[in-house]
Amino acid sequence: MSKSTFNPEDMPILDLDTSGTSVHEASRFLDSPEVISEYLAQSMKSQDPQVLMKALSEVAKAQGVNKVAEAAGVNRESLYKTLKGGSKTRYETIQKLMLALGVELTVQPIPAGQRRRLKSQQE
Repeated sequence: MSKSTFNPEDMPILDLDTSGTSVHEASRFLDSPEVISEYLAQSMKSQDPQVLMKALSEVAKAQGVNKVAEAAGVNRESLYKTLKGGSKTRYETIQKLMLALGVELTVQPIPAGQRRRLKSQQE
């Protein structure tokens, strides 16, 4: 199998009008660690915790909720509550979930232009 040449920088985020479109099951497309990690990374760029929780939910669905719950050391009902969002989820819970999904949170510098844009969005 050849190594993927996917580069997320080649795929700019588009500001599209999605009114009138139907929702799709992202979990159908989350079939490799690379795709999963990029999907979660893009969800984190939204700066919206609910978007991240929805993305984590889709990844858990793609991998099998029971399997993910077992790997994270929580029962299935607790995992569903966590993924539903709305409550303040502890970092420890997110860390266990990420590990169970086979991904990790990483830190990298934000380019200056993007940093200014993100800061202005928060204000």
